[in-house]
Amino acid sequence: MSEPPHPAQQPAPVPPAYPYPAYPGQPGATAPGQEHPRSGPPTSWAPAPPARPAFPHPEPREYHEMYRTWEYRWWRPVVGIVLLALGMIVVLPLVTLPVLVVGVLVEGGERDFLDAFLSAGTFQELTPSGLLYLDLSLGGLILWTWLLVRVLHSMRPRWLASVAPRLRWRFLFVCLGLAVAALLASFLVGLVVPQSGNPEVTRLNPLTGQAIALLVVILLTTPLQAAGEEYAFRGYLLQAVGSLSRRRWVAMVVTALVFAMAHGLQNFPLFFDRFMFGLIAGWLVIRTGGLEAGIAMHVLNNYLAFGLAVAFGDVGETLNVSEVSWWNIPLTLVQSLVYAGLVAWVAARMGVQKRTRPPVPAPAL
Repeated sequence: MSEPPHPAQQPAPVPPAYPYPAYPGQPGATAPGQEHPRSGPPTSWAPAPPARPAFPHPEPREYHEMYRTWEYRWWRPVVGIVLLALGMIVVLPLVTLPVLVVGVLVEGGERDFLDAFLSAGTFQELTPSGLLYLDLSLGGLILWTWLLVRVLHSMRPRWLASVAPRLRWRFLFVCLGLAVAALLASFLVGLVVPQSGNPEVTRLNPLTGQAIALLVVILLTTPLQAAGEEYAFRGYLLQAVGSLSRRRWVAMVVTALVFAMAHGLQNFPLFFDRFMFGLIAGWLVIRTGGLEAGIAMHVLNNYLAFGLAVAFGDVGETLNVSEVSWWNIPLTLVQSLVYAGLVAWVAARMGVQKRTRPPVPAPAL
């Protein structure tokens, strides 16, 4: 009878086999071909979806192509244009309607409330409550366009302000100074150009309580109103049309036409004035990569128009003006071209950013 082999001569034990993959660790061993019971749901080994890019653009973009992101779809700007019009015409006027109601009640007066409400709401007679209602509804376009950018295009609202992306306050205040210079140039030309059909501005209006209230509303809400229009027309609309067409001149002309027609009935010189403003502002937005130049000129124009109306004329007529003299065309050209030239020159000297700057990927090791 043979003796059992010495323990030192026995083969080494075979380690237990674990099912693939070995991670996460399992508490016990299993025999080859035998699966260890799992305590939780089966682990999925499908590859993880690719991470969403941190920057919205795959390459540098000009302002009018801002919605050409990684996730661009042609229908997004189309839906956005429709919603922009809906917000401007229906949603925001309804949301801010309580402001008009409270304002008419505070103003009081001998007239019936309904008559005063309809007169102020339709701007037949411009009152402080009516002007406040108008400015707040137009200023609300800032929030409305922010919402469209965030929901439809999955972008931060600050991309509406500029390609930086932020509102460049230093450049904005510089543009305000340049707007003053352009207005002075237009004023000098106006001294030698006939102004037939324009109201006289030699008699100062009496300083009544309503005039003071109008001045306060103009001072506090005009920048909000002007910025709201710029965010809507030179901001969202220009970016939407530009992203669809990818041609800057198409975006500039379309937005200028819409901006001029949105002001209602007008004769050709007045239409030309508003169209030129929209065209120059659109060109400057693309040239400088942001809304600052358009906002500055818009604010100053409205301050001047409404301030002169309160002091010398009638604010209601200024708001509802439908015709100006043909001699207004050279004034429009001088102001627009001088302002465009000054802003373009100063922006180049300041090194203002004109395109987005996607981060440069690190070189592979």
